[in-house]
Amino acid sequence: MSEYEYDLFVIGAGSGGVRASRVAAAHGAKVAVAEEYRVGGTCVIRGCVPKKLLVYGSHFAEDLEDAQNYGWTIGRMSFDWPKLRDHVLRDVDRLNGLYTQTLENNGVERFLERATVTGPNSVKLASGREISAKYILIAVGCWPAMPDVPGIEHAVSSNEMFHLEELPRRLVVIGGGYIAMEFAGIFNALGSQVTLCNRSEALLRGYDRALVDRLVQISMARGIDIKLNAPFERIEKDEDGTLQVHAGRGDPIPADAVLVATGRKPNTAGLGLESAGVELGRNGAIAVDDHGKTSCDSIYAVGDVTDRVQLTPVAIREGQAFADTLFGDKPTKVDYDCIPSAVFSHPPLAGVGLTEGDARNKLGKIRVYSSDFRPMKNIFADRAERGLYKMVVDDTTGRVVGLHMIGPEAPEILQAAAIAVKAGLTKADFDATVALHPSMAEELVLMR
Repeated sequence: MSEYEYDLFVIGAGSGGVRASRVAAAHGAKVAVAEEYRVGGTCVIRGCVPKKLLVYGSHFAEDLEDAQNYGWTIGRMSFDWPKLRDHVLRDVDRLNGLYTQTLENNGVERFLERATVTGPNSVKLASGREISAKYILIAVGCWPAMPDVPGIEHAVSSNEMFHLEELPRRLVVIGGGYIAMEFAGIFNALGSQVTLCNRSEALLRGYDRALVDRLVQISMARGIDIKLNAPFERIEKDEDGTLQVHAGRGDPIPADAVLVATGRKPNTAGLGLESAGVELGRNGAIAVDDHGKTSCDSIYAVGDVTDRVQLTPVAIREGQAFADTLFGDKPTKVDYDCIPSAVFSHPPLAGVGLTEGDARNKLGKIRVYSSDFRPMKNIFADRAERGLYKMVVDDTTGRVVGLHMIGPEAPEILQAAAIAVKAGLTKADFDATVALHPSMAEELVLMR
């Protein structure tokens, strides 16, 4: 008999934890997972999936308006926030059930309570039970970091945005990352008066500057008030319930709701990692090697808690690689090169590979091709919005090292194009491909 109750004990049943659990179990390991809230993690429960559903819902505002120019007669239009909210939350319930079923079908035992580490091979459940395991995997993700400013108790994080009682007439968004930009676009389209405040001039760090500038222009034209160099100082609540947001110079900004989206922090506080000598790095992230192993040989970590690349597909890849390496006799490392990403803003932007700035710094001699066009979808719209696609090419080899685009359906188009960048195809390969006409995607093979 094994000296341990389980071969693997996973703390956290998000995307990375669930993948690692079921694959390890499929390899024959005896696996248990502890989750203190709901199975599915940030992405499924309070992140990208419900947020994307809100994006879809918000797009009907412009689609219904544009429909009239396509000959449709639209009657009186109104929007019911609780109806959309509740539909989204019901789908979260559905996905929670599917993820739970996945664990059950693979024979993974579940403990729906908090677990903490008590040693290199032991964990303790909130109920008091102590459990031993040969290996422990930490997959607890990140949590919104709320700044310590007066009145912060009146603000909400992205977690609570899916549960608002009513659509705020005035929304102030604090932050300049993808979460801030996405929620600003959603609620602006749904009819809220949105003000976005960022402490610096830089929005969406890591994305191509030309695309970000285009998004800012379009967002402001759509009515979002963007205030840069406006550090968040405090919130005051008036007697009538109005929130007065102080950010930078000028008068306070009145709001009915304040979303703080200034970053996320690895969820390691109070996890007991010090009892096993697990080293933490920047911002409380767990330091790991190429196989996800921590400074303790029996404890591993995957996903956002390691603060490497905070994307759900990356956490899934890491969970798969961990399980294959330890239990499948198939040592695997995750390749972090050329990971595509997107911002589901209005309109969305997406990118893969090096931005123009990064390519110049890394390669020196490059060529940049671009297409600045009005998407056919917008021809009958009353919005003078233009799409922008950029291709960054290594001038020495001709290899396409970066693709970046903003416009309708940009993320859907980029997913396929990212395969070409990952495969190392050249500009000549793109040029040799016949265009699919009429489409926005054809711009990728028509740049000269």
